[in-house]
Parts: sequence; C-alpha cells; structure tokens
Amino acid sequence: MREVTVAVAQMRPKLGESEDNLVKMSETISKIASQQKVDLIVFPELATSGYELGVRFTELAQRVPGPTINLLAQRANEYGVFIAFGMVTKEKVESVLYNSAVIVGPEGELLDVYNKIHLRGEERMAFREGFKLPIIPTEIGNIGLMIGYDLAFPEVARSLALDGADIICCVANWEAAHIDEWKTYTRARAYENAVFIAAANRVGEDVTLNFGGESMIVGPRGHIHATLAAETDPQSGAPLEGFAVARIDLDEVRKYREEFQFIQNRQPAVYKALVRKY
Repeated sequence: MREVTVAVAQMRPKLGESEDNLVKMSETISKIASQQKVDLIVFPELATSGYELGVRFTELAQRVPGPTINLLAQRANEYGVFIAFGMVTKEKVESVLYNSAVIVGPEGELLDVYNKIHLRGEERMAFREGFKLPIIPTEIGNIGLMIGYDLAFPEVARSLALDGADIICCVANWEAAHIDEWKTYTRARAYENAVFIAAANRVGEDVTLNFGGESMIVGPRGHIHATLAAETDPQSGAPLEGFAVARIDLDEVRKYREEFQFIQNRQPAVYKALVRKY
C-alpha cells in the first residue's frame, strides 16, 4: 500500500492583502499539521491575492522564486509537508503575468510551477496563457497541477494521467452560482482517469463574484474521501473556511486502471478532432 494523507484548505483570501493571506495560510498549515501527520496540503487559486484585482495584479506579482514561495517553502520544511497553492507570478518582463500554481516540498525546495492554460473572462486581460502541464515526481507519488477552469477541459486531466499522475491538485476560484459544475467536473475527472483529485476551492466574495467552496478529495472511482460541502453558515448558508483531510492509497490508481482499462482501451488514432482548434 502507498498510503498518503492529503488535506485541502478552503480559505477566504483578503483582496489585495498578500501579507494577511500569507499569515492565514501559515496558521492553516500549522493547524492541519499539528492535528495529524499530513503529506500534502492544497490551497486555492490566487490564495495570496484574491481574484478580482485587475491591473493591481501587477503590484502583487512575484518572480519565481520570490518572497512568497520562499516563505511557504520554509513552512513546508518546518512541517515536513508538500504544499500546493495559487499565486500571481511574473517574468523578468514586468508586464508578463501568470495565474500560477506552485508546489514546494518538505526539504524547503521549490519543485515546480504551473501557469494556467485555460483563461476565462477578465483573466485574459491580466494573464498570459501557460503552455506546459508538468508532472512532479515525489516520494509520495507523481503529482499533477491544474487551476480552476482547467477542470472543465477533459484534456488537461487526461494528459496528466497519461504522463503518470497519481494525484492531481486542483487549485480553484469556482463561483457559487456554478458550484454544480465544480462538483460534477471534479468527480468526472477522477472517474474517467482513475486518479485522485485534491480540489481546493475558495470561499467568500471579492468585488462582484461570490465563491462556492465545496473543496474535496476524490478517489479514482469517484468516491469522495473528504469534503467541506457541509461547512456552511447556519444562518446565511454561505460556505465557510476550513480544511478536510483524507488518508488515501495510491495503489488504487493502478488497480482501477487495470480493472477498468480507461487508459489501455483508448483509440488515439480516432481522436484527430481533439487537436483541431475549431
């Protein structure tokens, strides 16, 4: 058995307040790790900044590595855990920004950065599209990264699965109005690829958008090992901050892929339309 413990952290970032958000993330890491031995913690998309910042993203963007990554890498080292989180990054050219997912390791090292490929709405005015889907080999398994809207595109999770992902970390800012999509896509991506998905979605409001939470850890047969779906305010019904933890067995990935043949029974020669732009 290849058992690992995974946590998804559901938080409400303060818009534009990076220092406050980093304090909250540090406190959450400490709280999770002090309660049980955990191997991987996943935070939401743009957890350090909030979502609706427009041109202010330029002020908060950091190079890789930079102060934010260094700080969270220190926390990873302090607690012996892998941490995946979303932030805005920039190239040496100041105007080139990315909506990124970063993963740091228990030795305090930066492991990889994924830049969001599928940009939605106003994101297109702030960020440049990424073009690579990295797989991060670690002692707890092969980890893939995706961000929010990527979840709606089956090709992303399938590509990560074909490249050997055991766990896909999905960091997201998914709106409350479309939370049924979030729940359906997350389970579908796990089912169709026989892969674990650790999906962390934010809560709260920014300027015009309200985010739906329901972070979850889903297994390769669509089983929800842990979820924050029930964490709601009793009066308003709004989703609350919190975290969910699950102990999972990565050997299930190979087991169910062999049993159901989702990968082996593919017929790529027939799928030529998938690589056409329109």
